[in-house]
Amino acid sequence: MQNLPKKIRSKKLNARVDLTAMVSISFLLIIFFMVVGELSKPKIIDLSLPNRDYELDGVITCGFGMSDRVITVLLDDNNKIILYRGLLGFESENPKEIKYGKNGIRQELFNRNKTILKYSAKFGRSNRGAIVIIKPCKKSNFKNLVDILDEMAIAKIDTYAIVNEFTPDESKLLASK
Repeated sequence: MQNLPKKIRSKKLNARVDLTAMVSISFLLIIFFMVVGELSKPKIIDLSLPNRDYELDGVITCGFGMSDRVITVLLDDNNKIILYRGLLGFESENPKEIKYGKNGIRQELFNRNKTILKYSAKFGRSNRGAIVIIKPCKKSNFKNLVDILDEMAIAKIDTYAIVNEFTPDESKLLASK
C-alpha cells in the first residue's frame, strides 16, 4: 500500500457565546428606564389659595378679617421701607416707615408672622402665615431688594411676591413720606 497522505481534519472549536455585551446593554437599558421613569413623574407644587370670603369694590378679601394675612412692603430710595398691613385704604393701622436690620423690618415681620400663625392655628390652619407683597419703586436699588428677600428667609416668611405695579394710593404714599 502506498502511503497516502492522511486527511487532515480541522479541529472543532468550542462554540461559546460571549454574553458580556448583552449584560452591558441590559444594565444600560435598566438605568435608562429608571431615569425616564423618575423624570416622567408629575411634579406637584403646594398651592395655597386664599378663601374667597367676599368682594368689596372689586377687591377679593381673604383669610380672617380684611386681608389680615397680607403685609405690603414698599421699597423706596435712600433705604426707606414703608410697611402696612391689609389693603391700602382698608388697612387696620397707618402705614409706617421702618429701617432695615435686626430691630427693624426683621423684628416686625417675625412678630407679625408669629401673630398670624397663632391666630390661624385657632381655626385649624397652622401653616397659614403672613403673605408679604414686596413692591420696589423705580428709585430703589437692587441691594434693597436682595436685603428684603434675605429678611424673608430670616423671618421664615414662606409666601411672598415681588410686584412692580403701584396703586395710585401707594404712589401718593411714597411721595408724601
